[in-house]
Amino acid sequence: MAVLELNQVTKSFGEGHKKVEAMKETEFKAEKGELIAVIGPSGSGKSTFLTVAGGLQTPTSGEVIINNQNITKLAEKKRSNIRLQEIGFILQSSNLVPFLTVDNQMRLLDKVKKGNMTKEELEQLYNDLGIYDLKQKYPSDLSGGERQRVAIAKSLYSNPSILLADEPTASLDSDRAYEVMELLQTETKNKNTTTIVVTHDTRLIDYCDKVFKMTDGVLALQ
Repeated sequence: MAVLELNQVTKSFGEGHKKVEAMKETEFKAEKGELIAVIGPSGSGKSTFLTVAGGLQTPTSGEVIINNQNITKLAEKKRSNIRLQEIGFILQSSNLVPFLTVDNQMRLLDKVKKGNMTKEELEQLYNDLGIYDLKQKYPSDLSGGERQRVAIAKSLYSNPSILLADEPTASLDSDRAYEVMELLQTETKNKNTTTIVVTHDTRLIDYCDKVFKMTDGVLALQ
């Protein structure tokens, strides 16, 4: 059963001679337990695809369906709730609250969503990502790579059914990048999650079940 579907989805910005078609008509399906890469150069439409798929942007036309629910026409409040319950985002801007320690970033999620990781699972996640000793630090105390790993922990902590990652390894060295991809692969398979990684780093595609390429707003299976 498809967890995420895009049916005849397009996304454009501007009008007239200034109109930019960031996503041309797109058909896409992702199943449970799949780790999918979307590759392509900067400006090809990869990030637009990810934000439309995750309900952060509304498509210009077509439908986005998450777990059999068409989110395209929903009011923002309902769409926001589906994002909270179903989707974990790993965005390039690490999306951390500046005045909360690493540990309290997770506690904040406990206030708004049930079904998150247990304390033991979280401790293991900290260890897997090499951030256990950073639990009491603030984002301003962390390097770019450390902030990225905390953001990855935050997205996995909520046990999402869909994980959408925009260049999740961009600020990591090669060894850390491979470790993160191994972790995403393990989480995807063990928890039957659907993970979509948008990247221009072709070294990462060996970890993926499917690879799509985005070229000038056109998405195609490789």
